[in-house]
This record gives sequence, structure tokens and C-alpha cells, in this order.
Amino acid sequence: MSDVLDRLAETLEARKTADPQSSYVAKLYAKGMDSILKKVGEEAAETIIAAKDGDREQIIYETADLWFHTLVMLAQAGLHPNDVLNELARREGLSGLEEKAARKDS
Repeated sequence: MSDVLDRLAETLEARKTADPQSSYVAKLYAKGMDSILKKVGEEAAETIIAAKDGDREQIIYETADLWFHTLVMLAQAGLHPNDVLNELARREGLSGLEEKAARKDS
């Protein structure tokens, strides 16, 4: 699975120098972080609606859109999907309550 994320991250990096007229992602980058975040919010709302409706195929489709736009946001912020995967690995095996308590202390 991380192979897919690595390939997508490479493609998203390459789109930073692409012509916004020929690339959807380059157009998002050109519009800036606020536009990217707006897309993430829209896709999150669509994912919620799909989950609420219980439509398995729509949940998958909308979640893929959400993840994709989140990857665009990460790339715009100079982050790689592995940064998030490393954080998930760090949390693995931690109680959710313990993890939340640790955040309050820091």
C-alpha cells in the first residue's frame, strides 16, 4: 500500500512544476493552500454523506477523493505521506485515551 502512496507523492511533487492549464493538481497548487483546504473540506463532507447513506461504493469513491486531496495538502505543506504513516506507527498500540492525555501534557 505504501507503494501507491509513494507513487502518488512523486506524481504530486512533479505537478508542482506543471502547467496549471494542463494539470488539475498544478491548478490547485497555483490557487494556494486555502483552495486546497476547501477541496479537502468538500471531500470530507461528501465522504460523511456517503457513509451516512451506507453506500459502500460511494464510501470508497469519496474516501479516495478525500485521501487524494489530503495528499495534495500534505505536498503543498512540504510533507510526505510517510510523515503521517510514521505518526500512525508511533501511536500503534497506544490506548486512544493515553494518546489524548499525552497531547494535553505537551
